[in-house]
Amino acid sequence: MKSLKFVVVLVLVSILVTACQPSAAPSQAAVVSGAPDVCTSDAFGCAVFKPGEVVKLGMGAPMTGGNGSYGVDISQGASIAVTDAGDVKGWKFALDAQDDGGTAEGGASVANKFVTDPAIVAIAGHIFTDATRAAMPIYEKAGIPMLSPSNTVADLTTLGSAVFNRIAFSDTNQGNAAGDYLFNTLKVKDLAILHDGSSYGKGLADTVAAQFAKDGGTVVATQAITPGETDFTAVLSAVASKNPGAVYFGGYAAEGSILVNQMKQTGLENAVFFGDDGTYGVDFLTHVGANGEGAFATIAPASPDSAAKTAFNAAYLAQFGKEAGSLSPYTWAGYDSAAILANAVKAVAVVGSDGNLYVPRAALMAAVRATKDYVGLSGTFTCQSNGECNAGLPQFVVVQNGAWVAVQ
Repeated sequence: MKSLKFVVVLVLVSILVTACQPSAAPSQAAVVSGAPDVCTSDAFGCAVFKPGEVVKLGMGAPMTGGNGSYGVDISQGASIAVTDAGDVKGWKFALDAQDDGGTAEGGASVANKFVTDPAIVAIAGHIFTDATRAAMPIYEKAGIPMLSPSNTVADLTTLGSAVFNRIAFSDTNQGNAAGDYLFNTLKVKDLAILHDGSSYGKGLADTVAAQFAKDGGTVVATQAITPGETDFTAVLSAVASKNPGAVYFGGYAAEGSILVNQMKQTGLENAVFFGDDGTYGVDFLTHVGANGEGAFATIAPASPDSAAKTAFNAAYLAQFGKEAGSLSPYTWAGYDSAAILANAVKAVAVVGSDGNLYVPRAALMAAVRATKDYVGLSGTFTCQSNGECNAGLPQFVVVQNGAWVAVQ
C-alpha cells in the first residue's frame, strides 16, 4: 500500500512539473528520428511536412469592407505566384489568406491563428500597418518571417524586428515626394492636412506637412477624421474657412472618396484633393464619379515592362476578370512577395532520411533577409539588414476622364 501511494505521488509530481514547463512553440516541430542536423541547431527548429502535405504561406489582409479591394487584389496576385512557384523538392505550396480587417485586433488574431498552424512557414504581409504592427511580435516569438508587399509606414523597419521585411517603398519617400510635388509642381502655397488617425495615415500626413513647410509652404489646417463615419462636412467646412489651395489626405479610399464628394458642398470646390497609395484604385473612382476629376495620389513606382509581367497580367485577367493594378497599386508586389518567400523556402528546405520535408525556421528568416538583386514584376529588390528591401520613389497619378493616369 505504501508502495502504491509512493507511485501515485511520483505520478502527480511528474504531472505538475510537466504542466509548469513552457510548452514548445506550436510552429516548432520536435526533432525526430530522420530529421536533418540543421533542425537541432536551428533556434526555432523545423517545420515538418509528410509526403502529400502542403507548405503554406500566410497572408493577413482586409478582404471585406471598404478597403477589401486591397486584400483581394494582393492575395490574388500572390496566389498566381504560389502556382508559378511549383514545388519544393516535391511538396506543393499553398496560400492561406485570412481577413484581418486591416486592424490591430484583426492582425493579432490572424497572427495567433497562423503561429498555431505548423504548416505556415512565412507571411506574405500583413498589408496594412496597424495589423502588421500588432502581428510582428507574435511572429517574432515563433520565428516566422514576414515580407510585406504594401506596408509603407517608415518606422516599421526601425523597430529591430528580425522577422519583418518589405518590398514596398517607405512613407518617408512617399511623403517627402508628395510635399515637394504639391509645392514645387502644383504651386500650392496654402495646404490643409487631413488624416484618419491611423499610424499609416497620420504618419504620412505629418511627413507631407513637414516637407511642404520645409519647401516654403504654409500648412493652414490639420484635422483628424474618424474612419467609418460618412459625414465629414463639419471638418471640411472648418478647413474651407482657411482657403487652402489643396487638401492632402492620409488614409484609405473609403474615407477619401467621401471627402472628395463632400468637398464640393463645403466651399472646397476649387481645392485640389491629393491622396496616397491608400486612396488609389477602382473603388475610389466608383464612389467619386465626376467629383474625382483632378484628384492626385502617390502610388508604388511603376513596375517595369517585361515578358514575365505581360504573362502575369494575362493570367490575372483570365482568372479574376480584372486588369492587374485596377483594384490596388500592389497587384505585382503581391506576386513578388509570395515568389520571394517561396524561393527562400526552396533555398533552405531539406528532405530527411525519413522522407519528410524539413524547413528550418531561423534559416528561412535569414534567407528572406538575405534577398539580393531579386528581379520581380514590381522591381528589383535587395534587403538591407533592417528588412528594408526597396529604396524606390513613388509615382504620381491623377484622375482624368474617370480613370487614374500617370503624371508625366
